[in-house]
Amino acid sequence: MKKIINLKVNGDIYELAIEPWRTLLEVLRENLGFTGTKKSCGLGTCGACTVIINGSPVLACLTLAFEVEGIDILTIEGISQKGSLHPIQESFIKHGAIQCGHCTPGMIMSAKGLLDKNPHPNKDEIKKALAGNFCRCTGYKKIVEAVEAVSEGK
Repeated sequence: MKKIINLKVNGDIYELAIEPWRTLLEVLRENLGFTGTKKSCGLGTCGACTVIINGSPVLACLTLAFEVEGIDILTIEGISQKGSLHPIQESFIKHGAIQCGHCTPGMIMSAKGLLDKNPHPNKDEIKKALAGNFCRCTGYKKIVEAVEAVSEGK
């Protein structure tokens, strides 16, 4: 039996009729078209599905959609400002922190969650914030450098 919920995603409210067992990841991608939030492991171990809920990074694959009804949800599509990339996105590009790109949205959302709470983290704090995100391509060095550059204003 479907339940009607209202999700607030990237500042817009969407009324949806969904089954109560559907994950936020499924609803974002399949119902709302926010495919920047990546589906990967489905077990909460890779971080590719990271979104920001009420200011904190959260794994969308482990979150039931009805649990976040009416709560602010921010996806990778929502962080650009007036058609311009967010500084974290620009830094990832500038520092070569993107390879295949599958993990990138989750990495960026985790980094944004950190920088919103701690604008000038040290390297260990950055590594800890990104520890839940798995990348098979870059080896993390360039990802950490990209986040450091944003925190230093470079």
